[in-house]
Amino acid sequence: MLPLFRTMLDGNLYFIKANRQVISVTKAESGKAFANVFTGEPLPEFTKKQIKKIRVNNRLRGYLRDAIARIQLSSSDPAAREKAVRNLLSDLDPSTIEAIQSARVNESNTAVQEMMDLALAMHKLTNAALAVDQLEAIEALSGSLESEVRNLLARVSESENYEPAVNKAAASALVKIQDKVEFYAFIDQLFFGLSLGSVLLLAAIGLAITFGVMGVINMAHGEMIMLGAYTTYVVQLMLPNHIEYSLWLAIPLAFIVSGLMGVLIERGVIRFLHGRPLETLLATFGISLILQQLVRTIFSPLNRQVASPEWMSGSIEINPVLSLTLNRLYILAFALLVFFLLQLILKKTSLGLNVRAVSQNRNMARAMGVRSDWVDAMTFGLGSGIAGIAGVALSQLTNVGPNLGQAYIIDSFMVVVFGGVGNLLGTLVAAFSLGIANKFLEPVTGAVLASILVLVFIILFIQKRPKGLFPQKGRAAE
Repeated sequence: MLPLFRTMLDGNLYFIKANRQVISVTKAESGKAFANVFTGEPLPEFTKKQIKKIRVNNRLRGYLRDAIARIQLSSSDPAAREKAVRNLLSDLDPSTIEAIQSARVNESNTAVQEMMDLALAMHKLTNAALAVDQLEAIEALSGSLESEVRNLLARVSESENYEPAVNKAAASALVKIQDKVEFYAFIDQLFFGLSLGSVLLLAAIGLAITFGVMGVINMAHGEMIMLGAYTTYVVQLMLPNHIEYSLWLAIPLAFIVSGLMGVLIERGVIRFLHGRPLETLLATFGISLILQQLVRTIFSPLNRQVASPEWMSGSIEINPVLSLTLNRLYILAFALLVFFLLQLILKKTSLGLNVRAVSQNRNMARAMGVRSDWVDAMTFGLGSGIAGIAGVALSQLTNVGPNLGQAYIIDSFMVVVFGGVGNLLGTLVAAFSLGIANKFLEPVTGAVLASILVLVFIILFIQKRPKGLFPQKGRAAE
């Protein structure tokens, strides 16, 4: 009966008028797919006149959900059994309790047992005649975060049908649960702050390198992010049947595309403007406008949506009030991986040694045989390539459009200046600090005011510490 009930609940149950056989009718790429409800075997197409839909109302939907949950109590999958009991918490009639009690005897999984005991305690609280039994049930419910439990305890605490001691115990249990809910809400907000921080880190880390080594205020950095995002979109267009693997191909391609564009900008424009920061700023701003218009011409001004692979979809449910979305979790891990790889490149490779030499004393490095123009090109390409990787990550969180990079360029500069120009550790700390601060301020002040307050804080902070959180020391400080 389970496939029949599920098909009916989804509104996909029809019957053939000629022989009254029930069938499943679902949407497909080519139109509609017809199948046997019980076996899933495909059936030939039927016209609208040959079949009729079996209508379902809200009352029947409620019955179907309960029926499906009862059937799943005997499932071989513990997760399905736990979910079944959770679905039954909102409607614990005597027959449901009898089914749970029967299943509880043979249940071996601890999580399912706890969920069943929770259901039995809820039923005991509402049906027990003695206050002692009611207090015992409240004690069993006091640690649960299920919304049905909270609703029940709230009703009991305010009801006149219970003794004062029971009302007081229910209110006390509710306070204890609410404290837990607030704690997990704090963890959830912290996770979103770290998630925003990881995006800021990816967006700013490339800028920290170019700004720190070359002293170039690159206003086209946001467009490097945009190019990375559009590279992801193009890869998915070329591999429509391999979305699961498209990101693995998009990451190196985005790095190459944005990196080559960065080298082209440095070799074609920026190397002629050394020592003229204002003209460099204006030139890169003009390049950013050109790149935006180029993308509008090729892809149109409309936003494009990039599909998330299945392994990045969904969330990890820690408990009923806290779940961590997989795409943000992966991006957080990815941002930290990129950060440590970049640290490794700068500390352990000849390119990193040359980059540090040029950033500390360009003239002395040139006197020692370091090709500073080559270092500048590679540094700008590396920073732009990492911005392209940031675009791949952002494509999983938002729509891809010509103005994508503009939303992050100001934040990137704030992160670099706040952390300390050219200091990667400072960029890491600043990105996560600003991300967390933003997410904790938003519920109180709103998104716009939160951004304004963060900006005001950075301005005041720079007045006190002009070189940021982690200023460079020694020759690099010059």
